[in-house]
Amino acid sequence: MKTRALFWLAGSALVWTHAGYPLAAAALARIRPRPVRREDVTPEVTVVVAAHDEEGVIARRVENLLALDYPPERLAVVVASDGSQDGTDAAVQAIAEREPRVRLVSAPRRGKVPAQDAVVAELDSEVVAFTDANSLWAPDALRTLVRSLADPTVGYVCGKLDLQRADGTNREGVYWRYELWVRESESRLAGITAGNGAIYAVRREDYRPSDPRMGHDLGFPYALAQRGRRAVYEPDALAFEKAARSSEDELGRRLRMQAQGWTHVLSGRMLRPAEPLFLAQLVSHRVLRFGSGLLHVALLGSSLALAGRGGVYRAALVAQLAWLGLAAAGRLRLPLPGAAIAWYYLLVTAATVGGLARALRGDAPVVWEKAEGTR
Repeated sequence: MKTRALFWLAGSALVWTHAGYPLAAAALARIRPRPVRREDVTPEVTVVVAAHDEEGVIARRVENLLALDYPPERLAVVVASDGSQDGTDAAVQAIAEREPRVRLVSAPRRGKVPAQDAVVAELDSEVVAFTDANSLWAPDALRTLVRSLADPTVGYVCGKLDLQRADGTNREGVYWRYELWVRESESRLAGITAGNGAIYAVRREDYRPSDPRMGHDLGFPYALAQRGRRAVYEPDALAFEKAARSSEDELGRRLRMQAQGWTHVLSGRMLRPAEPLFLAQLVSHRVLRFGSGLLHVALLGSSLALAGRGGVYRAALVAQLAWLGLAAAGRLRLPLPGAAIAWYYLLVTAATVGGLARALRGDAPVVWEKAEGTR
């Protein structure tokens, strides 16, 4: 009886988080959307770029921001150099000497969040925007991003990251398009449950220093929801990055992200009181997704135990074994339809378990390493 219950619970949770919830959110967003008041506003904005050893791309990143279609007198750029040992600081300083809107803040390496916190503590601009050193923004990205902040209920806006096709095997782009579709539905409901580091903005009054182990991408949306503010998605504010060359190159970043995600869950902060609809979104999209590796283990184990009873249990076992075989073909780079995606899914699902192990050890990383091929 307990094994059957485990089978149905694990299977139902996986189907809900990957398919049922996205479809339900999309339907509800069409039936009962919560619009955002957007206006062409130009508040004073400081864009913060956290960087560690980004000599190869940092000048391009700063010049791209300076060229944005935004009133120059209302835009400043600060590079938070987190213990860079290469030519990052020199490259930024060279630009700052001829461009007063650019400033370098250099400090010993402590991690991305402490670097961001230290810079924001010194700012008085109305809005603070953030980006990664390897990103590029479309000319109208900032102007488009901040227009949602004309709505007084909105405290955080995340733009759209367009992952450029890598010359490799990574299937991150497939997952990312799916994720953005879900994010757009969430934004039209109670708010998005996560952002991305390439392009986002927050009102300075809504910024709060964060635990170094917990990044802004997950922490800001739920923290704002707990204070009655919305975090929304602006798909017309575009940023561009290269995807990692292969799924294996992507694994390290996924492990770090999952360790941070589990740290949010285990701390209890994520599930503090907020609007019921937002909490339902958070559990459906994030908590269950973080637990997908454990749910798959439970489903496979219960399927093995129940396969002798035939019917749906045997069919479920055969389907899972077939999927694992397809993933193995993807690992071997065999040209089978769906093999590369199956391998990618297996890696990112395994990362949820590895991330949990790291979080339980207190090993959620505060510093970051660059994925191969993303620069």
